[in-house]
Amino acid sequence: MRALDIIRTKRDGYPLSREAIDAFVSGVTDGTWPDYQVTALLMAIFLKGMSLDEATALTQAMVDSGTRLDLSDLLRPENGSMPVDKHSTGGVGDKTSLILAPLAAACGCLVPMMSGRGLGHTGGTLDKLDAIPGFRTDLSVAKLRKALAATGCVLIRQTAEVAPADRRMYALRDATGTVASIPLIAASILSKKVTEGIGGLVLDVKVGSGGFMENLDDARELSRWLVGIAERSGLRTQALLTRMDTPLGRRIGNATEVREAIHTLKGDGPKDLEDLSVTLAARMVVLAGLADEDGAEPRVRDALGSGRGLEKFRQVIAGQGGDPRVIDDPSLLAVADRESLVMSPRTGVITRIDAGRVGRAAVVLGAGRDRVDAVVDPGVGIDLLANEGDTVSRGEPLIRVFYRDSGRLEAALEHLRVAIEVGDTAPAPRPLVLETIDIRTAKV
Repeated sequence: MRALDIIRTKRDGYPLSREAIDAFVSGVTDGTWPDYQVTALLMAIFLKGMSLDEATALTQAMVDSGTRLDLSDLLRPENGSMPVDKHSTGGVGDKTSLILAPLAAACGCLVPMMSGRGLGHTGGTLDKLDAIPGFRTDLSVAKLRKALAATGCVLIRQTAEVAPADRRMYALRDATGTVASIPLIAASILSKKVTEGIGGLVLDVKVGSGGFMENLDDARELSRWLVGIAERSGLRTQALLTRMDTPLGRRIGNATEVREAIHTLKGDGPKDLEDLSVTLAARMVVLAGLADEDGAEPRVRDALGSGRGLEKFRQVIAGQGGDPRVIDDPSLLAVADRESLVMSPRTGVITRIDAGRVGRAAVVLGAGRDRVDAVVDPGVGIDLLANEGDTVSRGEPLIRVFYRDSGRLEAALEHLRVAIEVGDTAPAPRPLVLETIDIRTAKV
């Protein structure tokens, strides 16, 4: 099929056939479609949309553009009925993958977790893992399988063989303002997850200033598409819409978030971070068939309280070339050698900590990237010294900043000084999990 005819079809608002979608993805993968034609179709999809059938076909074609893992030979009765994974749409302070993956594995789940890097103010799991000395996320398929067989869990990056069409499409979407298309977002996320060889997927869709989706309606719509496509692609799926208007936990950065994840696995982490990690891990345990809804969370909490989750993380670090001594000696993790404090401007109650502002401050410091080729500094970061609802006094430290460059510090402080609001009345408590969407409620 001619590229021009496919572009015209979508430009004029008509659905694309499976053959047309296959031809498009094949042209993206082998380079026979030049950038201007790929971009033209992406823009047409952005403007005219896609049906669920089209988006599912696009997801499958992207999966078929590369290698799909088969992990069935690694399953044992104690692992449940299928490998499982979790995907987050990204947030500020979101280090749950480092906690829930070893917890789920400690409960018996087989967890092949493929993660990404951060872009913009949302952090990336790979950047956090890079802060662990020696940790390798670029495993070959053979090494991935060996590590998974040994520990039940791997934390890896996308390889060149996995959904290669997605990398080129995403780069062009990012350069042409077509990222914010729900069918394209869903196909990009799910094509990588399907290739992992999993059968169950828990989605953590962040809602608020610190997430990709800032309002509940948009997050709900994305969740419905993700669940609908995933189920049609053979994955049992649940999406949890979770609050991201304030940072998750108290530490934002890379090495500092690894420290907080380790503290949480030791039972000494922030309550919101622990609770969400346990909730998500419990959903993975349910999807794997290892426990029912009532029994999953107690099972995960036992793995946490007994220390089995912590020991599993130690095994994962060692199995992927990292230094497992970081579990007992966090000083092995990088930390910038300069500190600055943000003080409370008045006596009162913290009414808001704006996650978006805090996330942008972290990027300015060098903890994140505002462009794909930016270099991330694992040692810089932000520690929140108080939470929403806390009573504070004028001049009391609210934020500790770890930095290396004075110019970057001043730019970060501009965000941080307005990120925390102090008033007279404590905010009403808000739940972490706002809504759950599964195939019964995902009506696209």
